[in-house]
Order: sequence, then structure tokens, then C-alpha cells
Amino acid sequence: MNSNGSLIEGIVIRAYGGYYYVFDGRQEWECLLRGRFRYENRQVLVGDRVYLKPRHGRAGVIEEVLPRRTVLVRPPVANVDQAVIVFAVKDPDPSPRLLDRFLVVVHMNKIEPLICFNKVDLAESGRIELISRYRERYRVVATSARSGEGLSLLRESLRGRVSVFAGPSGVGKSTILNAILPGLNLKTGEISAKLKRGRHTTRHVELVALPEGGLVADTPGFSSLDLPDLKPEELAGCFPEIEAYQEGCYFAGCLHYREPRCAVKEAVGKGLIEESRYRQYVEFVEELMDRRRY
Repeated sequence: MNSNGSLIEGIVIRAYGGYYYVFDGRQEWECLLRGRFRYENRQVLVGDRVYLKPRHGRAGVIEEVLPRRTVLVRPPVANVDQAVIVFAVKDPDPSPRLLDRFLVVVHMNKIEPLICFNKVDLAESGRIELISRYRERYRVVATSARSGEGLSLLRESLRGRVSVFAGPSGVGKSTILNAILPGLNLKTGEISAKLKRGRHTTRHVELVALPEGGLVADTPGFSSLDLPDLKPEELAGCFPEIEAYQEGCYFAGCLHYREPRCAVKEAVGKGLIEESRYRQYVEFVEELMDRRRY
């Protein structure tokens, strides 16, 4: 409860049909919004920490929304501590380009990434190398919902945090959560043999309480992702290996694109920065520059 003892603090774990379901750490409340929220056209998101006023039974009214630490637009979740970015090593094949887009979005939203490579029981040697490359720069866990490999490490990584699961369709987000939380019974989808991508199975964002502590969201899969609204010169900060070398550039504000005497391009030439990651960085720079022209 808050200082005046009449309101209860909790977190919005799901919302639909005009109702907001708030978990206070012990029990769940079915809440409506105070009328002024609708008048002010203020949106309440899953993940928002709120004060509610109890009514009869387990019903309540949301009186106040506390300031947000982080906000994701797609999926719409507030106050996320980490994003579990799930990609399959096969079926569907992973797209480093799309994974890098996820990492840029997560970085710009000040959320810590955890890359989860799923279906490692199907892994081939080339895919193992892909996992190793990302592990050099990011926290990575390799899992198989089928065999159970890596799930205990993933559970530990979720402990005490608000985590969002994100990634393309068909990579196994819901399957992983079903394995971690037996009885959850989230719907899962088969991979389309024709399109080679999964069907969308999750219809709304919901936070689920974990036995070990922490909350996790299973969110709709999607296969395309726009870069956030950032300046081209901000992009290097989203690539740890590029950020590490940019202080050595001759020109202040170097984009590591076409400028001479660039320490980043020199590092690429020496093999200190992976060329494919640098090419992806350049593609994103050009995309951001094109966006600014219009």
C-alpha cells in the first residue's frame, strides 16, 4: 500500500475488454480506469506499476500510474528489465540482419538483451559458429524446448526481472514458456511448409509470474522491424565492437562510413571487427540517412 494506506500498489499483467488485471505480489485484481484517464486519453500498458483503490471482492479502480522506466512500442510493454530475443537455429533459419535490428531497438530503449538461440537440437556446425560469434558480445543462452537443454539457465536468467520475449514467428517463444511453466498451455504454431515461417499464435501481451520470482511476457511474433528514430551518429553505440574502436577515429563524429582515417574501418580490415556485422552497420546507417532526406 502507499503512504496513505488506502491504495494498493501492483503491476498490470494483462488488459483486454476495458479491464486491467493487476498483480500486487500476492493476488490479482480486476480493475477499471478512473474516468480522468479516458478524459486525458492516457494509455495504460501491461507492465505499468499502478496504485489501485479496492472495491468489492477483488475488483478495483486504477487511481494512478507510476512513472515508467522503459517503454516498448511494439510489443507495447512498460518497465521491462530485459528482452529475451528468441531466434531458432533452424526451422526457420536465423536472420542475423533481423537479429541485429532487434538488438538496436532494445539498446535504444535502454533494455538489456538476452539472445536465446532455440532448437539447438537441430543445429549444424555453421549455426554453432553463429551462436559463438554473438556470445562474444552479448549474453546468449542456447536452448531446446524439445530436449530441455539450456532451460534451467534460461529460468535463472529470468529470476527477479520483468522480461519480454520477442522474435520472429515460429522460433518457439511460446513453446519455451510452456516448457518453463507446465500448465501454461500457450498456443503454439507449426511452421508453414510453403512460407517457411510460423503462424502468429499469441493474441495479446500478458505478464506471467514465474515460480522462481520475476514476470515474463509472451508477445506476438513478427518478421519485420523498423529501426527506431535515432540519428546516424548514434548507431555506433548499438554495436559494442564498433563503439569500442570509435575513439581512435581521426574525425569527431565519424560515422565509420566513408570518412578517411577511421579506426573502425581499420579494425574491420585487420579482422578485429567481423566484416558481416560492419556491413550490417553500414546498411543501417544508409537507411537512417535516407530517412532523414524525406
